[in-house]
Amino acid sequence: MPLPLHRVITAAALMGLLQAHAQDPAPPAPATPPAPPATAASAVPAVPDEPPTHSAMDAPLFYQLLIGEIELQNGQAGVAYQVLLDAARRTADEALFKRVVNIAIQARAGDQALVAARAWSETIPTSTDALQSVVQLLALLNRPAEVAQPLASLLRVSPAPQRPGFILALPRLFQRAPDPKAVLAALRPVLQAQTGPLKPPALYVEAKLSLNAGDNGRALALTRELHQILPDNDDAMQLAIELMPSEPQAEDLITDRLQQRPDQHALRQAYGRALLQAQRPAEAAQQFRQLTAATPDNPAPWLALGALELELKHPAAAEVALRESLKRLDTPAAGTDAEIQSRADGRQQAWLMLSQAAEQRGDFKAAEAALQKIDGAGLDVRYRRASLLAKQGKVAEGRKLLRPTATASDNDARAGLLAEAQLMREQRDYATALTIMQSAVERFPADVDLIYEQAMMSEKVGRFDEMETLLRKAIEIKPDYHHAYNALGYSLADRRQRLPEAKELIQKALKLAPGEPFIVDSLGWVEFRLGNLDEAARLLRQAHKGRPDAEIAAHLGEVLWVQGQQDEARRVFAEAAQREPGNEALREVMTRLKVAP
Repeated sequence: MPLPLHRVITAAALMGLLQAHAQDPAPPAPATPPAPPATAASAVPAVPDEPPTHSAMDAPLFYQLLIGEIELQNGQAGVAYQVLLDAARRTADEALFKRVVNIAIQARAGDQALVAARAWSETIPTSTDALQSVVQLLALLNRPAEVAQPLASLLRVSPAPQRPGFILALPRLFQRAPDPKAVLAALRPVLQAQTGPLKPPALYVEAKLSLNAGDNGRALALTRELHQILPDNDDAMQLAIELMPSEPQAEDLITDRLQQRPDQHALRQAYGRALLQAQRPAEAAQQFRQLTAATPDNPAPWLALGALELELKHPAAAEVALRESLKRLDTPAAGTDAEIQSRADGRQQAWLMLSQAAEQRGDFKAAEAALQKIDGAGLDVRYRRASLLAKQGKVAEGRKLLRPTATASDNDARAGLLAEAQLMREQRDYATALTIMQSAVERFPADVDLIYEQAMMSEKVGRFDEMETLLRKAIEIKPDYHHAYNALGYSLADRRQRLPEAKELIQKALKLAPGEPFIVDSLGWVEFRLGNLDEAARLLRQAHKGRPDAEIAAHLGEVLWVQGQQDEARRVFAEAAQREPGNEALREVMTRLKVAP
């Protein structure tokens, strides 16, 4: 089933909500040493500068240093660099080497800074600062192939307590490298050579670098090895969370840990966010229900649970959770300005979602009353008011609230057009929604989200060729845009056209977004069209478990009905109809199969 863009946006908004109001910390990140000092445009790290001190300075050395500093003051950084580098080599003075490296950095001469750092390490082979500077400069100059030798030397000569920190800093040091595979190839031999206390941080870093390089299978194997060595280590759990989208088996590590240690609330919260990101709100809600039971005084899990219940079309449960969050957010509490502002933002969001919950129940008066509690008139507030007006027959007034002004920025104009189209989509006025999206794409021709939404509206009005052209355009612009593959494959399957191609497109989407319930639903539907009923039922059960959406329920119910499992099909239909009584796809299937509502 294609995922409507408004659901993509809703999921993104929920992720932002969960992150913005997550008061429990995320799973502890590995300790790392302080970041290299910020530098000029070359992004080369400055070395802590210390005034050179010389206990036996002779006259020639004094003269040389004086000349170097005068040349530097006169803007002759190159001359100063050469003079002072020669002095540093002759005296083997670390402070003077640091001075020379920093002169090159300030002149944005990364290669010259590296020459000075290498001269420093050759002159004083046991200098940790020298070797660390060489490693940092090689990383930031994108020369990973040369890093192995100085890194191995750094780990050999540095004090034992500092070595894990040097290893753990590597992913951040190379985070902007254009070729992550080259970084992994360069660092892997050094990491794999580590033993004893350095083995766990080396495993963690190799797993992170493998993830960055796209070798997810290897990253999972390393994560398991790290977990086996240190079963209580949080680094393995952090890796498992990151691996969940690409390696579903990583989830087993998390669920096993939570079963053994249900008090690990930060991990549970991170797991809940990962489930939501994977479009599995029902399972995410289960995690946040446990969090609210375990930490009832924390408003963040209540607020997140309210958002999830709302997404699941459980307005009554959403209202309970949101009011619980307000009780805690309204309690006067001291804190920093940022904390006070965060609580105020949380109250705004709680009232906004309470308005949406009342609207889902059809209580427009309560919905408007909740909106009155909100300060300001952002697009989210205007959209809720527009939706209320439209449901009371005042569509034109609602649209007027959302239209961007002539002076609106591109971001505001885009958001306004998308909101207006969504309003008309909710009113089932697909022709008008299509017109709005056409104007949006004319203004933003390379925006794949807008192109995708235009394609979905084209399908709604029966313009299937136009829909396919738009989706293929989105794929051309962004080859990893899984929504387009899924939507095209589903549309072909739903119309019983080019079924092998439809299956191939959906499988491509599922490879890009493993486990995504709407894509699993699409694959189940194409299997149904191909006559593979058992496989179709298996996939649709999986999709429905992850996201009990009415359209997924419609597909599952129909397959069960055809299989002769009418009682279970009726149950699936009834539960979906209770949550979303106005869903078109559900009503069409129930009418066609003559299932009583």
